[in-house]
Amino acid sequence: MFSKRSISTYTENYSAQIEKLQKEMETADAIVIGAGAGMSTSAGFAYDGERFEQNFADFKRKYGIQDMYSGGFYPYDTLEEYWAWWSRQIMVNRYEAGVGQPYHDLLKLVKGKDYFVLTTNVDHQFQLAGFDKKRLFYTQGDYGLWQCSKPCHQKTYDNEEIVRQMVAEQKDMKIPTELIPRCPVCGAPMTMNLRCDMAFVQDEGWYAASNRYADFIRRHQGLHILFFELGVGGNTPVIIKYPFWQMTAENPKAVYGCINYGEAYAPKELQKRAICINGDIGEVICTLC
Repeated sequence: MFSKRSISTYTENYSAQIEKLQKEMETADAIVIGAGAGMSTSAGFAYDGERFEQNFADFKRKYGIQDMYSGGFYPYDTLEEYWAWWSRQIMVNRYEAGVGQPYHDLLKLVKGKDYFVLTTNVDHQFQLAGFDKKRLFYTQGDYGLWQCSKPCHQKTYDNEEIVRQMVAEQKDMKIPTELIPRCPVCGAPMTMNLRCDMAFVQDEGWYAASNRYADFIRRHQGLHILFFELGVGGNTPVIIKYPFWQMTAENPKAVYGCINYGEAYAPKELQKRAICINGDIGEVICTLC
């Protein structure tokens, strides 16, 4: 549908792009927000650097792990060590992170407007910031949920209580064996409810959110929609970026907006209806406020 050659529209005047985006947010019939990892990175929730060193220096020394993302895929020798890692990662990114300022500011921008949020982030920041839960679709899971590792059934389980206990009681990079979570149905070890393979559980809540998103898109077909992409990289473009491009192309009243540091671009076919801003998401959103 689109030519292989995309143009970087963020080379246009920065102030002019800000003004265009402000106008679109004010006049659009609906705003569809698509948020990726860059949104949380802008909020200060980086997976590497000082934040990683403060929480995982022991794992780095033992295994050479360099960041939280790669550490989540490391083949640990025991479940005691696996859950020592994951309980810390969940705690740092889900239960003790606080709310990032860009999320607070974004809520101010869309408050009172007809919006929906589609996100690949799993850190729960949108709900923590106060976004309407019924206007959110977390496609890739949630740090706060576990599932059966097989999986023997399509259900997820809240993990906050046991995660806090794991963090409090772990020693020498291991949790007590009795804290290893197991499936209440088949007894297999539990695992994170994160989309990393075909075993990902899409429970009733996942399907309900998916249906609400599909209904939102259906009800606004042909209207003036702003497809507002924030911090979406090249890892999973088929979830947010490509569909946003396609829906903008199919609706002559739609506009594609993108804020991304170093990756703000759109196909040349959308150039006249694309607003791409190369900059820090938090700073740009603050300006828009």
